[in-house]
Amino acid sequence: MSKPKIKRDEQFKRDAVELSLKSDKNCKDIAEDLGVSYNALIRWRKEYRDKGNLAFPGNGKQNLSPEEQEIIKLKKELKIAKEERDILKKAVSIFSKKPQ
Repeated sequence: MSKPKIKRDEQFKRDAVELSLKSDKNCKDIAEDLGVSYNALIRWRKEYRDKGNLAFPGNGKQNLSPEEQEIIKLKKELKIAKEERDILKKAVSIFSKKPQ
């Protein structure tokens, strides 16, 4: 049987990464001491290195930079504007037809 998956919170992951970066021990020993897999610790280190303070948002959430938040907001606004434009185009074509 496989072990049940244990979810670790953001602070635990941050502390584990900080410990692995500052400690003289290797990652395998630290992972074993913390009760996590070596691969998980390496993955957390990579995510922390890539995203910094935006890493480990948890449960499908995203910690986004202000620029990324602005991009998402603008994409939503563009989608709405395109839908309104398409509706207006259809309305113009309907009302511009000559009655039979």
